[in-house]
Amino acid sequence: MARRNSTKSKPSSVDPETQKLVRPDGLSVRRRRHDHGWSPRDLVTAIEMASFDASGLRRTLTPNLLKAIEEQSEAIPYDQLLLLADGLGCDPVDLIAEGEFSTRRAARSIN
Repeated sequence: MARRNSTKSKPSSVDPETQKLVRPDGLSVRRRRHDHGWSPRDLVTAIEMASFDASGLRRTLTPNLLKAIEEQSEAIPYDQLLLLADGLGCDPVDLIAEGEFSTRRAARSIN
C-alpha cells in the first residue's frame, strides 16, 4: 500500500506585504498619544478597542513595543502600524518616518 505524502504545504493566510518592516516616526506617535491625553497603557487599550470594533479580534501592541517605537523609532511590521494608526485614529501614512518610502535615490558620497 502506498503512503500518502503528508507534507502538503498549506496556503498561508498571512499577507507578506503586511509583514514588511516600516519605521514609524516615534515623535509623531508620542505627540498624537499626548494630544489624546493618554498614557502608553491607555493607547494599548485604545488599539485593542479599535481592533475589536474593526475585526472582532482583540489585537494590540505591548507597552514595551510602544516605548521602543516612541523612543527609538523601532521598525515594526506594517500590520502593527495599521493597528497603531487605528488606535490613534489617524492615517497610517501620518505615522511613517520621513524618507522611509522615499522614491528618490540616496545621494552618493564622494570620497
